[in-house]
Amino acid sequence: MRLEPRRPSTKGPANMFTGDVWFEVIAAPQPAPSRMRVNSVHFAPGARTAWHVHAVGQTVHVTEGCGLIQSRGGEVTEMRPGDTVYTPPGEWHWHGAAPDTLMTHLAMWEAPEEGAESEWGDLVTDEEYRSRT
Repeated sequence: MRLEPRRPSTKGPANMFTGDVWFEVIAAPQPAPSRMRVNSVHFAPGARTAWHVHAVGQTVHVTEGCGLIQSRGGEVTEMRPGDTVYTPPGEWHWHGAAPDTLMTHLAMWEAPEEGAESEWGDLVTDEEYRSRT
């Protein structure tokens, strides 16, 4: 057993997020064979990720607030505390807070044995974000 050192909160970079987003790394790359990653991500109202895709998929679990998530070509879906959403490998998507509330989720994914964990695309436009029906 090994107690991991506490890591500071990190501001989400502007090329990957719109609005104020902060995250804490909970599980980072461990010695092989582990490839698990977990971040606690805190979104201000209206804040969101850019479009992105994960090589081995991603699971998001909402712990507080209200969030939104969308796969490319799909509908914007509301997420609430306790909701868990799985996005399969290679599926472009974004997620973030609803316009009027903070949202925190755990983002969980694995790194592939070789290659990039994630690919980041364009920022989600205000029009895309507001496209809720």
